[in-house]
Amino acid sequence: MSATRMMILGLVRWMQPVHGYDVRRELLSWSADKWANVQPGSIYHALRKLTEEGLLRAVATQQVGARPARTTYEVTPKGEDEFETLLRNFWWNLSEPSDPFAVAFSFLPAMPRAEAAAALRNRANLLRAGVESMRASLESDWVRNRKPVHVGWMFELWAARAEAEMGWCERIAERIDSGVSYLPAELENVDGWSGWKDGREVPRPTTSE
Repeated sequence: MSATRMMILGLVRWMQPVHGYDVRRELLSWSADKWANVQPGSIYHALRKLTEEGLLRAVATQQVGARPARTTYEVTPKGEDEFETLLRNFWWNLSEPSDPFAVAFSFLPAMPRAEAAAALRNRANLLRAGVESMRASLESDWVRNRKPVHVGWMFELWAARAEAEMGWCERIAERIDSGVSYLPAELENVDGWSGWKDGREVPRPTTSE
């Protein structure tokens, strides 16, 4: 939520006075739903919450014809302070992104080798498609002429990370295909672990009746 807070506070501060619709449209034009996990459906909720907390001020609510009413927002002095605090915290501190794939990968031995290798190559292909889509957006006249240059630089960072992960996925898939063991040598013959190294189900002990 803190990243969403900072982005919305920053955009309102930049564009104020501004409707929530225009904040949403600007974030989507930056593809913030992909690289910052700012979901379109959460923007109006965040605007209301920030207003309740005194970080934003609802300046006016207008309705034109049959269109839904639109509220115009400005940043309060308290919101200015919150934005500055969040901005510098994210600039000066390192936050590791949370990816459920890291949790799944920690259970690599539970996957059959062929499936694990195929899944890694599929992940590389998905990342590659994302990079190609991002590059196409960066090369379009609309983005190049109307969006801030530094937003393009941020996309370059995303693409570089994706390319690094693509290479990693392909290297690990090759190692899995080669038959290398996933377990430390001391666990190779320990009861209950041998079945994991090839992704087989570990037999459960049976009890006699």
